[in-house]
Amino acid sequence: MTLVNFCVTSVKSISQSIMGSNSPPTAQEVYYLPLNDAGHPDVPGGYIYLPAPTDPAYIIRFAIEGTSSICREGSLWVNIPKKGENFHRHAFHEFKLHPDFNQTLHIDVPIYFAGAFAFYTTYTPLPDFSSAEAAPPKPTKTETFYIDVEPRLTVNGAVLPIDSLSIFSVISKLMGEYPKDWERHLRGIGQREYNMVHFTPLMQRGSSNSPYSMYDQLTFDPACFPNGENDVATMITSMEKNHGLLGLTDVVWNHTANNSKWLEAHPEAGYNIETAPWLEAALELDNALLQYGTDLAKYGLPTELKSADDLQQVMDGMKPHCLDLVNIWEYYVVKVSRDAQAAVDAWMSGLTKADSQVEGASTWSLAQKVEFLRENALIGRDEFAGRFHRNVDPNVAAALLTSVFGHRDINLQQTALDAVTAWLNALNVPYYKEYDADVAVIKQQVQDRVRYLRLDDDGPRLGPINKEHAFIESYFTRLPLNETTKKHNPNALFLVNNGWVWAADAMRDNAGSSSRTYLRRQVIVWGDCVKLRYGKSPEDNPYLWDFMTRYTRLMAKYFAGFRIDNCHSTPLHVAEYLLDQARNVRPDLAVFAELFTGDEKMDYVFVKRLGLSALIREAMQAWSTEEVSRLVHMHSGRPMGSFEIDTISSTKNTKPSAATTGINVSLSALNGSLAETTEIVHNIRESPVHALFMDCTHDNEVPAQKRDARDTLPNAALVNMCACATGSVMGYDEIYPKLIDLVSEPRLYQSSFSDHEVKIGAGRGGIGRIKKLLNQIHTFMGRDGYDETFVHHEGEYITVHRMHPKTRKGYFTVAHSAFPGYGEGHGTLTPVHLAGTKAKLVGSWKLDVDVSESAKRAVSGDQSFLRGLPSSVSHLSGVILENKADKAVITMPSHFPPGSIAIFETWIPGAEHSEGLDQYVTSGATQAFAECSLIDLNFMLYRSEPEERDASGGKDGVYAIPGYGSLVYAGLQGWWSCLRDVVRYNKLGHPICNHLREGTWAMDYIVGRLERMSKRKEYTSLSKPAAWIRSRFDAIRNIPSFLRPRYFALVVQSAYDAAWARGMELLSDDVQYGQGFVQSLAMVSVQMTGYMPSASLVPFESVPSMAAGLPHFASSWARCWGRDIFISLRGLYLAAGRYSDAHSHIMAFASVLKHGMIPNLLSDGKLPRYNSRDSIWFFMQCIQDYTKMVPSGLDILKEKVDRRFLPYDDTYFDFDDPRAYSKKSTIEEIIQETLQRHATGLSFREANAGPNLDMQMKDEGFNIEIHVDWKTGIIFGGNQSNCGTWMDKMGESDRAGSRGVPGTPRDGAPIEITGLLASTLTWLAELYERGQYQFEGVTTENGGSITFKAWASRLQDSFERCYYVPQDPSQEGSYDVNSAIVNRRGIYKDLYRSGKEYEDYQLRPNFPIAMTVAPQLFTPEKALGALEIADKYLRGPTGMATLDPSDLNYRPFYINSEDSTDFSTSKGRNYHQGPEWIWPTGFFLRALLKFDMMRKSTKAERTEAFQQITRRLEGCKIAIRESPWAGLAELTQKNGEFCPDSSPTQCWSAGCLMDLFYDAKEFARE
Repeated sequence: MTLVNFCVTSVKSISQSIMGSNSPPTAQEVYYLPLNDAGHPDVPGGYIYLPAPTDPAYIIRFAIEGTSSICREGSLWVNIPKKGENFHRHAFHEFKLHPDFNQTLHIDVPIYFAGAFAFYTTYTPLPDFSSAEAAPPKPTKTETFYIDVEPRLTVNGAVLPIDSLSIFSVISKLMGEYPKDWERHLRGIGQREYNMVHFTPLMQRGSSNSPYSMYDQLTFDPACFPNGENDVATMITSMEKNHGLLGLTDVVWNHTANNSKWLEAHPEAGYNIETAPWLEAALELDNALLQYGTDLAKYGLPTELKSADDLQQVMDGMKPHCLDLVNIWEYYVVKVSRDAQAAVDAWMSGLTKADSQVEGASTWSLAQKVEFLRENALIGRDEFAGRFHRNVDPNVAAALLTSVFGHRDINLQQTALDAVTAWLNALNVPYYKEYDADVAVIKQQVQDRVRYLRLDDDGPRLGPINKEHAFIESYFTRLPLNETTKKHNPNALFLVNNGWVWAADAMRDNAGSSSRTYLRRQVIVWGDCVKLRYGKSPEDNPYLWDFMTRYTRLMAKYFAGFRIDNCHSTPLHVAEYLLDQARNVRPDLAVFAELFTGDEKMDYVFVKRLGLSALIREAMQAWSTEEVSRLVHMHSGRPMGSFEIDTISSTKNTKPSAATTGINVSLSALNGSLAETTEIVHNIRESPVHALFMDCTHDNEVPAQKRDARDTLPNAALVNMCACATGSVMGYDEIYPKLIDLVSEPRLYQSSFSDHEVKIGAGRGGIGRIKKLLNQIHTFMGRDGYDETFVHHEGEYITVHRMHPKTRKGYFTVAHSAFPGYGEGHGTLTPVHLAGTKAKLVGSWKLDVDVSESAKRAVSGDQSFLRGLPSSVSHLSGVILENKADKAVITMPSHFPPGSIAIFETWIPGAEHSEGLDQYVTSGATQAFAECSLIDLNFMLYRSEPEERDASGGKDGVYAIPGYGSLVYAGLQGWWSCLRDVVRYNKLGHPICNHLREGTWAMDYIVGRLERMSKRKEYTSLSKPAAWIRSRFDAIRNIPSFLRPRYFALVVQSAYDAAWARGMELLSDDVQYGQGFVQSLAMVSVQMTGYMPSASLVPFESVPSMAAGLPHFASSWARCWGRDIFISLRGLYLAAGRYSDAHSHIMAFASVLKHGMIPNLLSDGKLPRYNSRDSIWFFMQCIQDYTKMVPSGLDILKEKVDRRFLPYDDTYFDFDDPRAYSKKSTIEEIIQETLQRHATGLSFREANAGPNLDMQMKDEGFNIEIHVDWKTGIIFGGNQSNCGTWMDKMGESDRAGSRGVPGTPRDGAPIEITGLLASTLTWLAELYERGQYQFEGVTTENGGSITFKAWASRLQDSFERCYYVPQDPSQEGSYDVNSAIVNRRGIYKDLYRSGKEYEDYQLRPNFPIAMTVAPQLFTPEKALGALEIADKYLRGPTGMATLDPSDLNYRPFYINSEDSTDFSTSKGRNYHQGPEWIWPTGFFLRALLKFDMMRKSTKAERTEAFQQITRRLEGCKIAIRESPWAGLAELTQKNGEFCPDSSPTQCWSAGCLMDLFYDAKEFARE
């Protein structure tokens, strides 16, 4: 293997090492290939087909998430050759995968050559997480995946894409002699505008004279080429230079002629009894069947079969006179007499002892003894070789005898022999059944084959059975005995003939040791061909591999393309090897094949591994007009108006990363500066297997036989309208009367088109003049990328409209097919309306053919030349074309008989634009959005229904699409969420497409919404995007409706991408240059933050605020929740670089501090509600985070805020009271007031308490009590009638009796509050010591004082004693534990000293919050153990179960609308009793990473820690990618099941995962 050094020291040097020393181009084409966590390509359909190489080379970009599983000691291995290298299948370049938690790794590999390339990854699998030491897994590799690159074919300097090929196929031996005959025909082929000629094998033929039975693969046919290879070289040069033709030849690798001379010297090249001993029985049977046919008369059996009765007589005689004579059963069974005696002899020798395996065998049944012998003594069990090859090991059988009869005993010798005989007879029973089953198959196969050969109407009806026409074809070639062959073992001279098997496994060797198809007579044999035996590698058969390599390279020397004959039966590894040899001679080799696997998946295997350019498909297989239409549709490319999936990036700035690996032109920055490149990024489309669609092949009956001869013209026209390579065969254009027998036909080709100039138009002698036009159009469309088509079938008519996806120019064809019974036609075509289109008639013609018997006799009677039936193509008049203002209308004349066609050139005026419509509608968006703020983008991209109603005074909402429903957002994200999969999977039948075709309402809505909003002072920056979108929509309003979905999607995607890109510019570098998941998480901050008239941060002005979730918590009092905001703020604002937004939210909530608490519900500051005990501590944590994460963040402590309420005063008054906002406090004073109020205790009743404030709560629930236990330093609070933490669901059901009873009161000391308190105290103590905080501590309720440091110390000393539940009960003396209540050990309690003691011991996902903010409280080993338990029992696919599944209160399905009598679940009281919430996942993973890192010292160990996290993020990544809301939900049901009552996107769900990535970045810096 070739190792490419990927230790990134200089990205420039890496780029040069692979791409060469030239500078990268200013515009780089990139094909984007993401690999998933398992290393599999994330490409629709999994088939990677790339276009021909370009100059400069385009790039395939492997994209791998930075800590994907495959990055653990991982490498990507790719065998794509570097510039100037030859391709070597097993020479893989190594790209080391350097993990980076915050990046997507890009490995850019330029494509210089066509071919079938492979890649795989090696890595060490990630072990299961464990707090204990575990053995590391062994390294492994993924399966191998393939990338097929189209060859770049050129003729006379012009490029010919595969889909532009018009191929003409000839039977080479019928062309005559080169040059006098060949040049004439080649000129005629070239004049008809074909561009490639397919030749059947040109080599010297064997005795059968079949082109596919080659006598000598290295010698050209002397009858065609008197000067051998020189003639071929001259011909190929002439074809290209003089006739514009490339050469394509069959290659035959699977067999050789049965009289090939070289076989006599090298019989090992075939399957014989020496190289394949398992075929001995098949040879014996073959000999016997041939002899039986010779002896039929001797047995009084008919020698000429004239009826089914005659056949039955012969079949009845086959068993006694054939099968019974050869005793084929001996190849299946054990020879009982031999093996029984051998076993007794071994027993009598006294040397064999019974072992433990046969202990007690004397009591075994016969079946047990037989099974023992089958499993332990049978030799050759799974083989099929010579007679009685299966045998029993006498020593094992003797051991069984010893166990049954004891040690040897002369008196029991006969008894033992009888016993073993019985055992072996029983052992043979299934093998006799196997033999009987095979004999039944043999008899049926022979009978069916003889019936076909002698009696069937569609068979050859061979007549009498004699030496010339034997009873059955022989399966073996018998080499002659001569001076050469007599040197070999006689068994080597019987060689298996090649053939094919119905419905065979294409990956199985039918002559191999595991197959009995030759014995069972299941092969349809080609008696003139010997099957070649390659083995597994060249070492197995050196001569054959070398000989066929020379043949293959000779073909590649001259021919631009191969057709692999019998491809499905050619061993894949052989075809790979020989194609590699060919491509080393001619890298841009086109390769075609027919596959008869019967399995589309198997077809893909051949296509991918061999790099097949196209599979051959046949129009003449169609039996009706309808079937022709289906085939044409199948090969017509993409539907008309298909979506564009390429992403076009303009100038792109990319920040280099030391952890980025691979050749990445976009990362070619030096010395940390930004690299500026322009890229065109192509998403790899889902690709079907490409086709070579033939109007007729050598194997097809021609239209004159199978249909109506007149169908020659419409069939050809329809095939040539297809968006794939097309082809025809000599004789089709000339209208030959029947299929040519390529083996026995002695006559030579004759064609009027070979002897006269071919001009487009009417004329006699076939359709060649019209074919010239059809080929011109087909090649032009293929070269220029006309890949969209619409096919319509109406009765006997088929219409095809093929169009360029960007210029919208096209061709439209009407074809009236001709099948038997159509006569002069039945009915006319309904007038065709081409909306928004103009058309021009190119021409219309009909074909007439004389198919009279006299005409057929005259043609068939020519003994020298093959000729076509008398025919004429004539112009048809009367086609009416009306180019109206809004459409073209085509009306066919009344006389447009079967065999007629009309061709039109079309264009769409509405799609004509000076810049090109595609270019215009996708350009300029970046500039238009350049001045947008993140708040502008909130409106541009998002806005749920409540937000939109709120902002518009109730006038506007989200858009509703008939048949689909309402979009989730009014902004572009709503449209793109709907369109994303529609575009990716080209779902043109989706309701949004139907809606867009019906009118322009969607465009009007988008533009109107933006223009109205841009007139407001807050949104003036939206005016430019609004104008851009209007101008683009105006450009597409008048295009035909069928194109509207495509162009609408282009505009929306361009705007969406520009808005997204602008968002990235305005967010932090870690987001802008981070992986896609991080960017999606960060954009949730944009999604959640905007102006809301009913929900400002302050009462007197409009300030953008953060929504808790959408659409449930979007407006009015429900929008701003103190707890939710400050759980989310670090991730969505600080980690995303939105420092100003973080500041405004901190200041807003600081201004409403009261009781030493911030409100849970802000309500603009007008009606704040103070009922959450935890919100203030998340607020404190965010201030701490702000000071540490924001440049000069400590300055905030000195900033002042206006106080909504008076400091240290619990008096409530309205927001417009003169006392409101009359006092100011610094943030430092706000912090101190918070700590002081808690230190002295809080006791108050909520303002405005009662049903108007909370209709569910009991009266005592409005009472708030909080105090400090100074023995431990822990803060306690709450009661059983309120729920002052995030688990705040209040019972609501009168039916269940739960109204006013919290589902989770969590009174006492919740563990997360204790952790947050410890974090705050530690931080303040450190600030005080540095002189950055003026207060040392607080006073207590008894008048004493305590420093922050001392308070934190008390918490430290008491924490684990109070909260930890030891794994070992014997250690309980050191902890405050009630053993009788413990449910699970090794965990941290959720609460301490709550109102219900058992609730303390419940396993919930809150302890990781404390671990994250105050890791000093935890013993690392205990912490890891608890995290491991949570990982096992609480973690779901996306969220954390809110309660241990083993808890009696576990109810994991939340249904808020349920109003049952179930006290636990009615009205959703189980909101936090088992459903899986997403936001705790962030804290859990942060804690897991933090404590796992504590025990990691090496780089590899630290990488493993990151990968453990990555593995646990997969569900969230899928969720945000698939969610139409582009966010993470509030919660799910059990095991990630969708919860209909969940908010579909929640701020903290995304924010807490952003926190994780920020932490990971900090760890990476360490």
